[in-house]
Amino acid sequence: MERLPGFRDFYPEPLPHADLWSADLRQRLFQTWRDVARRYGFREYDGPPLEPLELFTIKSGDEIVGQLYHFTDKGDRAVALRPEMTPTLARMVAAHERTYKKPIKWFAIPQLFRYERQQKGRLREHFQFNADILGEPDVAADAELIALLIDSLRALGLTAEDFVIRLSSRNAWHEFYLRHHGDPAREYDFFQTVDKLERDTPDATDKKLTALGFSLEAVSAFIRAGQPTAELQIILDNLAARGMGDYVKLDYHVIRGLAYYTGAVFEAFDRRGRLRAIAGGGRYDNLVKLISGNRVDLPALGFGMGDVVLTELLKASGRLPASHALLDAVCIIQDESLRPETLNLTQQLRDAGCRVDFALTPSKPDKQFKRALDLGAAHTVTLERAPAGNLLARVKCLATRQEQRVAPADVARLLMSPTPPRDA
Repeated sequence: MERLPGFRDFYPEPLPHADLWSADLRQRLFQTWRDVARRYGFREYDGPPLEPLELFTIKSGDEIVGQLYHFTDKGDRAVALRPEMTPTLARMVAAHERTYKKPIKWFAIPQLFRYERQQKGRLREHFQFNADILGEPDVAADAELIALLIDSLRALGLTAEDFVIRLSSRNAWHEFYLRHHGDPAREYDFFQTVDKLERDTPDATDKKLTALGFSLEAVSAFIRAGQPTAELQIILDNLAARGMGDYVKLDYHVIRGLAYYTGAVFEAFDRRGRLRAIAGGGRYDNLVKLISGNRVDLPALGFGMGDVVLTELLKASGRLPASHALLDAVCIIQDESLRPETLNLTQQLRDAGCRVDFALTPSKPDKQFKRALDLGAAHTVTLERAPAGNLLARVKCLATRQEQRVAPADVARLLMSPTPPRDA
């Protein structure tokens, strides 16, 4: 039985082969995202993976249906697996926004689904780090969100040589469109064309722009000029004050294809241009109002960063997080007569918060030791009886191969110490 195309199995390390996805790496990414988001004062939320289909068509139109996993459920409801998290967030906040002080700073790590053609960096499911700020119209919130994105990548060991945040503005493009007397009804078509500027051929782009009353040269000249609007300059100055100026640049190629963006927009890219966007986001001040049927009007902005492209970047940059010890210790039973005492010690260590395993059935000590290595244990612990009749625990640090003999009651303290044991 094979897994479905575009979906992934996640295996514990060590992986059977390099093409498989690591459950341990996924957990390290999730933990990094959580740690950085909480440092910025963000709170975690979640929502259901299955939502009413209308939640997505109300903002994106019926054309999005072809990209979704959707069906009619047993209650005769049109439903879909979530392709993105922002509509769910808007629905949740609209329902209970009075409960929360503004600005609301929330994050989530959802699994998202899209039924579309697979390509490099894009599967039919992925996990995504979503961070959003709601209830704050000032562009200081935009700078705060971009700083969070930068720190989330820096926490994984990436530097300004590895990635860059390309900053742009829907407002700037809107003003450009109006100056050239564009048809208001076709503005979104124009945005879509600009969004594909770097992917389509110049001839194809020129034909699309001509049909909209524009020329490729006029659009290219606007991008080349690259003059920051007042809002973008404030964001750039804010990030420079944080010491993050090297991580961001103005680039009007970025416009973001989704219809709901209203202000500053941005995307994170690999500096070497090997991969598609690592992350993207921006301000969407009208979405909560739209989702709530005009009942709640809150300014908002956010970004999403998927695990697929990020993992590719970490591999390409040689920045995959190092594997940490998966167990604090394996208790080796060298003398089967001490199995009851070893079971008691194992349970004491687990009660103290240590990650501990042991051989469930009798086996040779060297086989148990090899299993400790295979499991990525930091230590082995072996009970032995001293000549005086009392029990001692021989604790061996597998990184240094140094041993120390201590009383069983002291093992937990030793395992949880930040420094490895030294010879007694």
